[in-house]
Amino acid sequence: MPDEVDENCNATWKERIERNPDILFGKPVIKGTRLAVDLIIDLLSWGWSESDILENYPGLTREDIKACLSYAGAALRRCCSLSVEPIQ
Repeated sequence: MPDEVDENCNATWKERIERNPDILFGKPVIKGTRLAVDLIIDLLSWGWSESDILENYPGLTREDIKACLSYAGAALRRCCSLSVEPIQ
């Protein structure tokens, strides 16, 4: 997982995302919650808007959602990509 990802990128996720082995087996979560980063990314991919997420999870902020996206981007830059079919 990206602990010291690209220092030149927008690192706001470092202030809002944490990993604790006692919370969700160490999955990255939004600080002070049990909401995993991958849940927020999934909700967005399923078509939920930022407003939908904030309405259903009232303790979250727009900055929390942005931090999840930033963390996911940092993780992808650091890790290998999933294989996809090449363009023919």
